[in-house]
Amino acid sequence: MSLTAPDIRFSVAPMMDWTDRHDRYFMRLMSKRARLYTEMVTADAVRFGDRDKLLAFNIEEHPLALQLGGSDPQALAEAAKIGEDYGYDEINLNVGCPSDRVQSGQFGACLMQEPDLVADCVAAMAAAVKLPVTVKSRIGVDDQEPHEALFKLVEKCKSVGISHFIVHARKAWLDGLSPKENRDIPPLDYGLVYQLKQAHPDLLISINGGIETLGDCETHLAKTDGVMLGRAPYKTPYLLASVDAQLFGDADTAPSREEVVKQLIPYAEKLVANGTPLHALTRHVMGLFQGLPGGRLWRRHLSENAPRRGDDPQILREALVLVEEQTAKKAAMMEGR
Repeated sequence: MSLTAPDIRFSVAPMMDWTDRHDRYFMRLMSKRARLYTEMVTADAVRFGDRDKLLAFNIEEHPLALQLGGSDPQALAEAAKIGEDYGYDEINLNVGCPSDRVQSGQFGACLMQEPDLVADCVAAMAAAVKLPVTVKSRIGVDDQEPHEALFKLVEKCKSVGISHFIVHARKAWLDGLSPKENRDIPPLDYGLVYQLKQAHPDLLISINGGIETLGDCETHLAKTDGVMLGRAPYKTPYLLASVDAQLFGDADTAPSREEVVKQLIPYAEKLVANGTPLHALTRHVMGLFQGLPGGRLWRRHLSENAPRRGDDPQILREALVLVEEQTAKKAAMMEGR
């Protein structure tokens, strides 16, 4: 099985502590076409940990990719096969995370310095599964020359059959910057990613880093095959409601924000019935009404009530009523002017 350009036209980045199954279910209500990614899971956690807790997902989340972290080819191959058996659509190798924990485990962004090892890893993964195996990387780390580091990594992986690369268009500074600083401080070099696509027109190249609007996406899609956004759709999730129509050309059938909340309530009811606290879901939906009348009331009601009434999904309905009342009040004020 291989990916095509439409498959990867828009995706939401894997983000630790953010893109769990509850967040992905929420995002899927707004876009059927966006490709979703799990948080990074280490190969050994998949092999030896609680697999259902780590890998289970809602069927509605497809298309869905599992992102693995690791540097041992056989361990990654075993974890990839387990992911395939769980029903994922793609297995992605993390070659971009700059956290201290990842560095100490010799995987993530530090693998930019070991392109031969990365090629061995993805070759073993691809041999173990029938799914697409992909790579998410930076353009280099520390004192590496980005053009040389990125192109060498891609060429090594291409030589073993990998055809889709997601490139966060910044270096990672492993020495001197925190993971949070690494998301913003190293300068973006979109042009280098465009050059990569020009040099390898047969590959699928997705671009990631600092992309905030669908207008930005359209600009990048003129020169690459796909765009991946992270913090923007998390903080202002309703931008996903325009993805299918604006970027894929589908009929505009996205639900309203109010409809999204009403569709979330049955999901919340199932969660709490199974013993999952409501906050596991509501923490992801705070930005749904960002910038609109009632948005602040929505966030406050959820943040104050979900932690202490964690078994009561009606909190979502209550918060929606507050938004609707504030919206009506604002409309009445505008009419009275």
